[in-house]
Amino acid sequence: MISESLQHSDKPPDIKRNLWPRNRMVGADYLYYILLLVAIGAFVYYLYTYKDLAIVYLPSLLGGTLVTLIMSVISAIFAIMFGLLGAFGSLSRFRIWRWLSLVYVEVIRGTPLLVQLFLWYFGVRIVLSNLGFDPYVLTFKAMTVLQSNSLVPDAFNSYFYGVLGLSFNYGAYMTEVFRSGILSVEQGQTEAALSLGMDSRQTMRHIILPQAVRVTIPPLTNNFITLIQDSAFLSVIAVVELEYVTTGLALPQTDPNSKMFVFILGALLYLAMCYPLSLIARTTERRLAAGR
Repeated sequence: MISESLQHSDKPPDIKRNLWPRNRMVGADYLYYILLLVAIGAFVYYLYTYKDLAIVYLPSLLGGTLVTLIMSVISAIFAIMFGLLGAFGSLSRFRIWRWLSLVYVEVIRGTPLLVQLFLWYFGVRIVLSNLGFDPYVLTFKAMTVLQSNSLVPDAFNSYFYGVLGLSFNYGAYMTEVFRSGILSVEQGQTEAALSLGMDSRQTMRHIILPQAVRVTIPPLTNNFITLIQDSAFLSVIAVVELEYVTTGLALPQTDPNSKMFVFILGALLYLAMCYPLSLIARTTERRLAAGR
């Protein structure tokens, strides 16, 4: 009996039974890729069936895409400026600057972007106009000196206050990004820099900010992606960007399928702008994680 039990214990395990879970996973992977190829092929065929409509409307949509990109880049630059000012204010030794920064961040993040854009365009614009400030007139005169005043659009004020509204809104979010990035640098490095004879400005410029930038690049990229998407709100103040053009081309369509196709085409252009940025964010995060 003992010898029989030993013989049974020496029997090799069932290889087929052990490989069964792995084979199921491989089969699921193949099924996933097959379904993905079928879905991509069906979507390409869907686009092909409306190729005539795409050829007619694509130039206008690309023009709106260019406006969206330009507005988003300019807004992102100003948002970074607002964010840096807000971050330095929140870390300031003066209580009034810390209080102003706190109010700025909490009020902006606690109210909708759409409402803020209306306030900028129908509130701040009218107040400044009554005080004699007109961005269109100032820009037109400046471009006249350069013999390029024809480049100033008639709805320049909409673009001007749209950029201000977007940048002021995202500056509040970037304030927290920069503040957390600065605070992530160890206090010992600041103390070491001060002990070597550096003042506070030199320490911030040469020691803290270079390290904080590494931490803030991924969230900055994510905020820029969201900013591009939120630029669609600019259509409510007559900024002729991608959403404005897409809606203007889709709504007159009497065929519901054609109307849906125009909206899908606009969504694809948003995806073409945002997806490369998401890849950059992921790549940057992996490199930063590997460098730590």
